[in-house]
Amino acid sequence: MSYTYKTSGTCSTQIDFELDGNVIHNVRFTGGCNGNLKAVSSLVEGQTVENVVERLAGIKCGFKNTSCGDQLSKALLEAYQK
Repeated sequence: MSYTYKTSGTCSTQIDFELDGNVIHNVRFTGGCNGNLKAVSSLVEGQTVENVVERLAGIKCGFKNTSCGDQLSKALLEAYQK
């Protein structure tokens, strides 16, 4: 199933991804730090929602209260709980 999540408080504005059960595929960020977000997308490919949320939830970027990784964890939880 494909999902789109509108981010809040980050340089990226949107995250698109697919879930096959609880397995993550094809994560794509719109905006943000291109190289870093391509790396995040590559690292989470094929991982479970639980594993990625455990690792990324709560990470902050500089003085912001969130980060692109934290927003990805929120997006995954929201999509997985539907």
